[in-house]
Amino acid sequence: MDLQKIKTLIEFVGRSHISELVVSQDGTTVRISNGISRQATATEDLTVARQQPARSPVVKDAVAGEGDKGGLMVVAPVFGLLHRSPSPGAPPFVKVGNVVEAGQSLCIIEAMKVFNTVSAHKTGPILRILADDGQEVDAGQPLMEIG
Repeated sequence: MDLQKIKTLIEFVGRSHISELVVSQDGTTVRISNGISRQATATEDLTVARQQPARSPVVKDAVAGEGDKGGLMVVAPVFGLLHRSPSPGAPPFVKVGNVVEAGQSLCIIEAMKVFNTVSAHKTGPILRILADDGQEVDAGQPLMEIG
């Protein structure tokens, strides 16, 4: 893991509402705490096993009020990192103008290595997308508007 990535992680923890972040990559583990007296440390982990991401729970009740264009807003149910596609390099789940079915996956929010799938609460066209791929989102933040 390079120093630039570690600096980025430190900045992320400083801006966020999390108290600690642990990241393992290529046998190196970095633990960053949002405490006054703690600092980020890197240690060799000789027993690192490849971990598969946890099965994505489907998040319900991610609906807020009416949007500017008359549709219903889909909001982030949890704080985390927004992923608009199912995997890196894959096309996004939805684009503006796509018609979605109730229950269809719209995006994923990664929080503490748990991938939460946000699904459409109704059938209709995507009127607006308000959050970018890779953006940190807060619980309750509007993500999309469905007509």
